[in-house]
Amino acid sequence: MSKNLLVLRKVTTATRNSTSKVRQLLRVCPDKGGHTSASRRDTTRLPKNETVPAVIIFGDSIVDTCNNNYIETVVKCDFPPYGRDFIGGKPTGRFSNGKVPVDFLAEILGVKKILPAYLDPNLQLQDLLTGVSFASGGAGYDPLTAKIASVLSLSDQLDLFRNYIKKIKDAVGESRTATILSKSIFIVCTGSDDIANTYFSTPFRRAQYDIPGYTDLMVRSATSFLQELYGLGARRIGVLSVPSIGCVPSQRTEAGGILRGCSESANQAAILFNSKLSSQVDSINKILPDARLVYLDIYNPLLAIIQNPSQYGKLDFKRQTKDAVAQGT
Repeated sequence: MSKNLLVLRKVTTATRNSTSKVRQLLRVCPDKGGHTSASRRDTTRLPKNETVPAVIIFGDSIVDTCNNNYIETVVKCDFPPYGRDFIGGKPTGRFSNGKVPVDFLAEILGVKKILPAYLDPNLQLQDLLTGVSFASGGAGYDPLTAKIASVLSLSDQLDLFRNYIKKIKDAVGESRTATILSKSIFIVCTGSDDIANTYFSTPFRRAQYDIPGYTDLMVRSATSFLQELYGLGARRIGVLSVPSIGCVPSQRTEAGGILRGCSESANQAAILFNSKLSSQVDSINKILPDARLVYLDIYNPLLAIIQNPSQYGKLDFKRQTKDAVAQGT
């Protein structure tokens, strides 16, 4: 069971209800002067009025659109209450009560309403041409994280992406494939399970690293992944921060004391990693020609929602927290 259900619900709600967050995600497609448009309609426009051909996703349960349904792992969510607010009210394999953030992103960009998982056996060519998710719930920047959970590591996800590239090259040719890759929006969202699960919930890494050392390991892995992704043709890449992972029910239960407050140690680890990741994204942009990597902060917006839920619409925070605790998430 993923420990990110409440994170997913809140990030999804924020993406749906907060125009500023939607604009922030869409800043991965600025013009050459680094500017973004102010209106929702304009943010989908690229230089020369081109449109986004595809949305392509890597990461963990926050952006897994059901790849884990098709692998041998206990990290699954193909049962209630997952999916109760999705189309048809049934679980799909998304670690959420409804859509996940990348479904909304694909719709906002005018690409499609639902982003499918790459491992879905029912995929058609058009699904591939307009983007898929390679993400796997339980994955992380640390290779050990995916190994512990028996899910797709970032390396595995890149291998699937290489297979994806071959399929679209065979279908539409090398030139069009290169254009699709260079103009598509890529999102990388992972790291929560590294901190919450691998570091704080198992003894394996704590015996080797303190928090600064472990976050350095995460950043090195992130850097290697982003450089490989660039080498495969990606240019517009949004890199999401780790959310306020210390405030999810599992961490509050394990380390929040009698009042079940947010785990400050987990949150401080997230803050440290995010600071390093943000700096590294800036550095990568300077050394890779035509790279347009953007660091996207979800730590602070999510924390604001958790602390002041009434300011973000009709969020039944108490009910969602109760459900998440009941599910062990």
